Amino acid sequence: MSDSYSVSGLVATTPRHLVTQDGLPITSFRLAANLKKFDRALNRWVDAETNWFTVTCFRQLAINSATSISKGDRVIVLGKLRVRDWDNGERAGTSVELEAESVGHDLIWGTSTFVRTVMTREEDEQPAPEVEVKSAKSKAMA
Repeated sequence: MSDSYSVSGLVATTPRHLVTQDGLPITSFRLAANLKKFDRALNRWVDAETNWFTVTCFRQLAINSATSISKGDRVIVLGKLRVRDWDNGERAGTSVELEAESVGHDLIWGTSTFVRTVMTREEDEQPAPEVEVKSAKSKAMA
């Protein structure tokens, strides 16, 4: 059984993209997720603490994230949560990681344009030329 968690937040670092020696694409970035709480005295929602996550994307998601996500973007990430304690001899801490299954812009904060990457088996699973996909609303306005 696999638990999935969804987190919305702000991309706090420039996404780092690399390809391993085995050809595995990986993109990672830090995500700041602000919690809110209701302040009865002020009768409104106020910022509480911030949770920090390291988001890691693999394979095609890594490639698409590297070209789509930038520092400062508001995103929603769905993935597997891993909490790990670490100790390097001088310092110790806890790392909270989210292995992403899906990443997308949080549209409550703005708009986004989607471009589909088309995969074919003959091309050894390399992305085909990008094909723009327009929403029904965009087509109606054209």
